[in-house]
Amino acid sequence: MQFKDLNIMPDIIKALEKESYENPTPIQEEAIPVILEGRDLLGCAQTGTGKTAAFAIPTLQLLSHEKANHTSKQNIKALVITPTRELALQIHESFNTYGQFTSLKSCVVFGGVSQKPQEEELKRGVDILVATPGRLLALMDQRLINIDQIKILILDEADRMLDMGFINDVKKIIAKTPPKKQTLFFSATMPPDIARLAGTILKNPAEIKITPVSSTVDTIDQYLYFTDKSSKKDLLLHILEDKEIVSALVFVRTKHGADRLIRQLAKSNVSAQAIHGDKSQGARQRALSSFKDKTLRILLATDIAARGIDIDELTHVINFDLPDTPETYVHRIGRTGRAGLGGTAISFCDFDEKEQLKDIERLIGKRLAEVKDHPYPLKNNFPAIKTTQPKRDTERTERPERQRPQKPKSSSHKSSPTSRKESSQSATSKKASLTKKKFRMTADGTLKEKRNYNSFSTKRKSS
Repeated sequence: MQFKDLNIMPDIIKALEKESYENPTPIQEEAIPVILEGRDLLGCAQTGTGKTAAFAIPTLQLLSHEKANHTSKQNIKALVITPTRELALQIHESFNTYGQFTSLKSCVVFGGVSQKPQEEELKRGVDILVATPGRLLALMDQRLINIDQIKILILDEADRMLDMGFINDVKKIIAKTPPKKQTLFFSATMPPDIARLAGTILKNPAEIKITPVSSTVDTIDQYLYFTDKSSKKDLLLHILEDKEIVSALVFVRTKHGADRLIRQLAKSNVSAQAIHGDKSQGARQRALSSFKDKTLRILLATDIAARGIDIDELTHVINFDLPDTPETYVHRIGRTGRAGLGGTAISFCDFDEKEQLKDIERLIGKRLAEVKDHPYPLKNNFPAIKTTQPKRDTERTERPERQRPQKPKSSSHKSSPTSRKESSQSATSKKASLTKKKFRMTADGTLKEKRNYNSFSTKRKSS
């Protein structure tokens, strides 16, 4: 089947042909006709299956049949909510690509950057708005965006929004939309919370499930390296010596771990950049652009970007750290092997990550091919010792008391306990008498003892 067989309008077909798109993917083939009929849709498909085009193409066609009104910010007809900035930019780019021969205008808003340019674009009028939840709510609170007239609501990567804690923000946004609208709900997985949310907002939806999340693309070769945590950096450098690795997307568990690995690679004259939540949007976009145009060979990323990176002909994905949830593994390696192309996924596993490895292999239903012939095999077969700071009370009781050096006692100065007691009492009385007496200086420079006013007045009364 070809796109022209799906009753797509000529302007969009022209754009698809310009981009050399001919045959739809399975989810596009099933979803586009359903959406063009105006029905709600519940789509469950793993990353890399073409979900963006599956909702962008019919949305453009449905809105093209309406008269465009670009006079104010109140004319938003379609709203796409997505979890990450990278994914929002990717979706916005897709709308511009497929709708380049239409008169529809799209805009993207997300946090981490100044909202002033976004405000200016909204004032010029927008038909399709792509947004992340946080920035969208902020602009709505400022009354810069009104979504009470939208015709189509699209929730993309709903399960990822749940993982990132956006689900309550999403519910607030949905409450501001009109009750009569077409809702398209896409998620790679369907946990109970997402299923309940879908049940509350969808009306008699068509359900489409394309390739369960537990399956990985057959064109991806998956390899496993057992190694110690301390040897991962050296193993990565060893693997990157292979010139067949044209581009490598390396996933690291934490932001600090990514920055540390960047510095370690730089010491070995290996250039790499990272994208994560602490990077500014400008820095993230520059790194991603350099990686896409092949001027940057190695890009490090945390899981915040696992579903927001769409790179043509990405040859390798390397899991420097195994993810905590097995579904994330599928999303990570789905960055390669896209559009029918081949790809390679390499995973490092230390002793403490063996449980994550079991969960991954259980989910995908197969064992990863282990590579044993490498210079950094796993040597430490014991769990890492977790060092914790002892409690203050415990620390005090366990720490031996410091013994103060004692001065040697001379026999000639020995005194009895009674004499010591008498001497201390006399010293105390002398100190008390000194503190009681107060003096004043006269005009001729002599000191005279001050009289206590209370005692003086008492004496007068008695006399």
